[in-house]
Amino acid sequence: MSTRLRLAILIYGMIQGVVFGIGTVLVLGVPRLSEQAMTLMPTVVILSILLAAPIAWVMAPRLRLRFWQRRERRQAPRRVTLS
Repeated sequence: MSTRLRLAILIYGMIQGVVFGIGTVLVLGVPRLSEQAMTLMPTVVILSILLAAPIAWVMAPRLRLRFWQRRERRQAPRRVTLS
């Protein structure tokens, strides 16, 4: 299993929660949509499940990149300047 897939699986639940929360706030916060909340909430749940996977897949390498950039900075030779 690749590192990208592991990271994507790890952050999938968190991203799904955020997408679900945004959808819920939109449905319940907009008066026209809140009238149809009983039919729209299952749609929000399904969309959050489906949209979280590609978002997690795109975000996973970015999380790893930050780690590698810090690691490279620590291992890079330091330049000594005389002033």
